[in-house]
Amino acid sequence: MRRNMYAWINGPGQVFKDPLPGSTNYMSAYDKTGNLIRKRDRAETPEQDIDKAPEEGGSEKAGAWGVEGAAADEEGAGEAVEDALEKEMRRQAGEEKRNRAEGKDDKLPPENLEDLRPFPLNKMFRSQPVLSEELREAIWARVVKDGVSVPVVSVEFGVSNERVGAVVRLKQMEKEWIGEGKTLARPYSKAVLAMLPKTPYDPKNNRRPVVHESINDLIVHPATRQQIWEPVSESRRFTRVDAGRAFDASLLPADDRIPHPELVLVERESLAGLSKDERTQLAAKRMMDEQAKREKVERRKAEEAKRMQVVPGRRWDFVFQDVSVESVGRDGRGAGGVGWRYGFPHEDRKKGQVKIPTRVEG
Repeated sequence: MRRNMYAWINGPGQVFKDPLPGSTNYMSAYDKTGNLIRKRDRAETPEQDIDKAPEEGGSEKAGAWGVEGAAADEEGAGEAVEDALEKEMRRQAGEEKRNRAEGKDDKLPPENLEDLRPFPLNKMFRSQPVLSEELREAIWARVVKDGVSVPVVSVEFGVSNERVGAVVRLKQMEKEWIGEGKTLARPYSKAVLAMLPKTPYDPKNNRRPVVHESINDLIVHPATRQQIWEPVSESRRFTRVDAGRAFDASLLPADDRIPHPELVLVERESLAGLSKDERTQLAAKRMMDEQAKREKVERRKAEEAKRMQVVPGRRWDFVFQDVSVESVGRDGRGAGGVGWRYGFPHEDRKKGQVKIPTRVEG
C-alpha cells in the first residue's frame, strides 16, 4: 500500500500539486492515469459534436439589467443553480468553437457538471458556485457608492437579498481593515476561490449577468407549520389570502411574502399583453410609491422619537412618553391605551366558550 501510494503521488497524482488556472481541479475530472477527461474527450470528439452546443449571448441586447429585464427572465432566476451552470457551460462551449475556428485552441475546454464533483464516490454532490471577487466588489459599489437599494441590486445581479447584505457588510469591514492597515488573508482567499466554481462578472460584456441563485424563494412561516382544518362553503372561492388568514390573522399571502413581489406583477402584466414601455412605466411608478411609503414610515418614527424623553441610567435607559386617558376609548379597550393588553383575558380562556366552528360563512 505504501508503494502504491508513492507511485500514485509520483505518477497520476502530480497533477494535483499545481491546480489548473480557472478550473476546480477535482479528482473526478481526471482518469486513473492522470489525464484530464474533458481535454482527452475533446481530442477524441469530432468537430460536429461541438457544434451541438448552442451559443449563448449572441443575440441578447445590451442594456441596463433592471426590474423589467429581471422580470422577463424570472423563470430563469427561479431555476436551479445547475441550470445556470449549464447555460454558462454552453456559452463557453460556443466560445471554444469560435476559438477553434480562428485557430486559438490554447485554452482548456470548459468544465462540465462531472468536473464539479469533489468526492468521486458521492455522485449526487456537486460543488456549488460562489461569488467571484469582481462580483462582490460590484455589489458593494452599487449599494454603498451608487446608493441603490438591496432588492434592486438583488434583481440586477441575480443574488438573494440576504447574500447581498452579507457581501456589503463583509466588504465594508474589509475596507475598514485596509484603512486601519490590518493584514488580510489574501493568499488563503485566493487559494479557496481557485478550488471552487465561481459566478463571473464582466462589466465590459453587454450580456446579462449569470444568475447566481434563485432570488424569489419563499421562506416557510412558523405559523404554517401546524395543521388546521378550516370549514369552507362549497360556493366560496378560497384564495391564498384566505389561507393566510386561516393560519394567522396577520399572515400575508405568498405573492406578498416573497422577496420580490414586483417581479410577479411584471410577469402578470406581460401575460396581459402590455408593451415593454408600459411595463417599465408601471414598474417605475411602483418603485416611486414604495420609496414614498418608506419615507413616510421614517418620518413617523422620527416624530415618535421626538415625543419620547430618554433618561439614561446606570444599567437601563428610562423612556417617558406623554399619554392621554382618552386614548383607551369608550370601552377601555382602545389599542392606543397604555396597558390595554393586560387585564382582558382571551375569550377562549373563559369557561363555557365553544371552541369548534358552529357555522360556515358563505
